[in-house]
Amino acid sequence: MSAGDRTAGPRRRRGSTSIQASRLVAFDVLMAVDADEAYANLLLPHEIARASLAPNDAALATELCYGTLRRRGHYDAVIENAAHRPIDHIDMPVRNALRLGAHQLLATRVAPHAAVNESVALARRFASHSSAGFVNGVLRTISRDDDAAWTERLLADVDDAAEALSIEHAHPAWIVRAFRTALEAEGRGDELSALLRADNEAPRVNLVALPGRADLPQHAEPNRYSPVGFRVGTGDPDAVVGRSEGTLRVQDEGSQLAALMLTRVAPVREGERWLDLCAGPGGKSALLAAEAASGGATLVANEVTPARAELVRRATAPFAEIVDVVTGDGRDVGAQHPDSFDRVLVDAPCTGLGALRRRPEARWRKRPNDVAELSALQAELLRSAIAATAPGGTIAYVTCSPHLGETRAIVGETLRRMHDTVTAIDAPEVLRGIVGDIDLGAPDPDRNPAIPNVQLWPHRHGTDAMYVALLHKADR
Repeated sequence: MSAGDRTAGPRRRRGSTSIQASRLVAFDVLMAVDADEAYANLLLPHEIARASLAPNDAALATELCYGTLRRRGHYDAVIENAAHRPIDHIDMPVRNALRLGAHQLLATRVAPHAAVNESVALARRFASHSSAGFVNGVLRTISRDDDAAWTERLLADVDDAAEALSIEHAHPAWIVRAFRTALEAEGRGDELSALLRADNEAPRVNLVALPGRADLPQHAEPNRYSPVGFRVGTGDPDAVVGRSEGTLRVQDEGSQLAALMLTRVAPVREGERWLDLCAGPGGKSALLAAEAASGGATLVANEVTPARAELVRRATAPFAEIVDVVTGDGRDVGAQHPDSFDRVLVDAPCTGLGALRRRPEARWRKRPNDVAELSALQAELLRSAIAATAPGGTIAYVTCSPHLGETRAIVGETLRRMHDTVTAIDAPEVLRGIVGDIDLGAPDPDRNPAIPNVQLWPHRHGTDAMYVALLHKADR
């Protein structure tokens, strides 16, 4: 089903009731996320374009959609309290109208009567006339107090600290606990609330100017850390990217730094061969390719899925002469190409808990057992990468997750098992050589294995929560 088809049913039911176009777009995306497990960051731009929203209306649709999705768990708790019934006992169109209304009432400057009236209209159009009265009553109850008062009410009988933070900051409690453990591993457990708040803020768009092919545009605002990154202020990033023929790209600053830590760990020697083991969709591959081209190296970009391999091919098109995009299971590459590559990036499939700012619905879809399932794959990919690395070469293990089960645990166990083959490189020192001074926390010796790795954070660095460990394969 295409992005456009997902909302065909609700659109056919639209009648003459006037509902602001931006609210219709936001509601459509909420429904698709709920019914079809759609990805809001992919579907919303399509819906905005299809509705031909003006910039101000597009901004409102984005705020309503992303804001509602980020804090959905919190709003569900408020709705359950106000409605005196579990959220999953409320029909899907009605609960999404209520969520949208609750967000407007508790977290925006939208006039309360507009928030209530248009949510009632959504319920009447997409559910039933009788549900409109229910939505009206629930939202008017919610509107009697502000978010602080509702939060205080919800926390009144909660004794567990993680559960309390879960309600207050709209994160599942298991994620709250995982974030707390990861912060405590670097002696920064007191930053947990700041991290959860940062996860609920819309991130600024970061871009990269691929080295050797593009310079920072005029009036660009350089990124805080990445020497090749920038922001465009109030300008349209899509317009900037579109004019660049692929040499300017949207990319989080944390992703830029992860790639640069591999490419700049040591000077590039002419003729080096590099490997991106899990390359899709190609953002890091493009930056690796640019750095490889500047230093006289070549890059093999491997991706298991043909459709994603095509995305990698497009991303690296400006460097097609030195990039070979191949399709295959990364777990097999080490056996197929032993001791073959001087630098290998393992951008491992992960839970994505480090990018919850950008994928607002993801926190409600992930489950604790996802970590266990992925960790086995991550360990296999890292072992394959090590096997594919030439003696004396470097491996970068990267995840967009701070969960210790996907980061330090994988690297620590690999180092223990393969201590005769690989050793840890001082990743913080490498990063500081690229960016200068950066606050990476102080390892807690009681909690933190002796792995000199890098963990970036939204609240501290303004990046996704990117994890990077660098390993050196022993010379023969």
